Amino acid sequence: MPWESAREVKVLYHVNGCLTLVNEIPRVIEPVFHAQWATMWVCMRREKSDRRHFKRMRFPPFDDEEPPLSWSENIEDVEPQEPIQMELDEQEDAAVIEWFYDHRPLLDTPHINGPSYKKWNLDLPQMATLYRLSHQLLSDIVDKNYFYMFDRNSFFTAKALNVAIPGGPRFEPLYKDVDPNDEDFGEFNAIDRIIFRSPIRTEYRVAFPYLYNSLPRSVELSWYHHPQICYVRTEDPDLPAFYFDPIINPISSRSVAPKNLTISHEDEVFGYNNDEDDFELPEEVTPFLGSEELYSENTSSAIALWWAPHPFDKRSGRMVRAEDVPLVKQWYLEHCPGGQPVKVRVSYQKLLKTYVLNALHTKSQKAQNRQDLFRTLKGTKFFQTTTIDWVEAGLQVCRQGFNMLNLLIHRKNLTYLHLDCKCTIYTLASACECI
Repeated sequence: MPWESAREVKVLYHVNGCLTLVNEIPRVIEPVFHAQWATMWVCMRREKSDRRHFKRMRFPPFDDEEPPLSWSENIEDVEPQEPIQMELDEQEDAAVIEWFYDHRPLLDTPHINGPSYKKWNLDLPQMATLYRLSHQLLSDIVDKNYFYMFDRNSFFTAKALNVAIPGGPRFEPLYKDVDPNDEDFGEFNAIDRIIFRSPIRTEYRVAFPYLYNSLPRSVELSWYHHPQICYVRTEDPDLPAFYFDPIINPISSRSVAPKNLTISHEDEVFGYNNDEDDFELPEEVTPFLGSEELYSENTSSAIALWWAPHPFDKRSGRMVRAEDVPLVKQWYLEHCPGGQPVKVRVSYQKLLKTYVLNALHTKSQKAQNRQDLFRTLKGTKFFQTTTIDWVEAGLQVCRQGFNMLNLLIHRKNLTYLHLDCKCTIYTLASACECI
């Protein structure tokens, strides 16, 4: 990871050196991992202008026939550069500053179940700090009504009806059994059709599929409206927990009062021309919980976490694999911002299309009696275990993969094929032309 200067991994290797297998699955605390990459986002944007750690590469960096670097000759004696880490504030980030960039954060603490590193639990200050550090990668949208006609069910319905929501993905027809002879029937000789004398907008057909379509199949109904949300995320940490935001406009009674009403409801209850200022409570009356504070220093953080998206909407959970953490998935699930070039809008649509197809083709996992291949190999006399640097393990895997492919080509007597060090196969004729 960018915030680590070096990392050693567990490997399972063959005794003659022909095969190296990384025997380690990095499991992380999802809120911590999300916050770490959010700080990397900020640091790398600065790095883009400063260029202290990275320089622009010229591609291709290596020649086709140049073998991978040797770890012992070229890299082992080189001192690694300092990692990229954001400078955390000792007061604002005190809840996480001690362990934020550790390899396995919070290990050997009550927040982790033990050395197995399977479960985690965090307190309110820790979650609030991680959520604040993660704002660069999180969405500001908390109102679910924003996703009306742009959610999963709407995409499923659009795919089934062979229409495209504006800004959404486009698919091949789901049903191809439509009889072209039916097109000869019009509104005068067809009794099984709904006749519309004006063009129907795509949004109507997707929002109300059983009303505006003649043959709706495999459609999903979306939630029409969620309750209105008046939560406004505070940008200023010095504001109190409860305050009036000018964004939320009060509803004036003049705009909702009926014009033909001569006597108000208050006058009917308390009497006409009764001045409310004359009413006073006795001095011995005290409000409930009058001695308690209205809010504490953690109230604002707790309210923010109440409206926070996953994974900050919970305080405990199980470890997940690092590659399973969706860092920027929510970006393309929203509408593409206006004014973007065509290639950006096309990228949004392609990502949405893959998201919808993955959601449709997901199957429930079946119970299987799995056998651990690595454990079986470890039990033999031909494999041993150790820990080596991850760069050394990567170089060994590259070199061993090249050797295996080259050996397979010669075993099959495919002498007319040439394998370069990038694991690209050419025929000898094309290889000679490239030379």
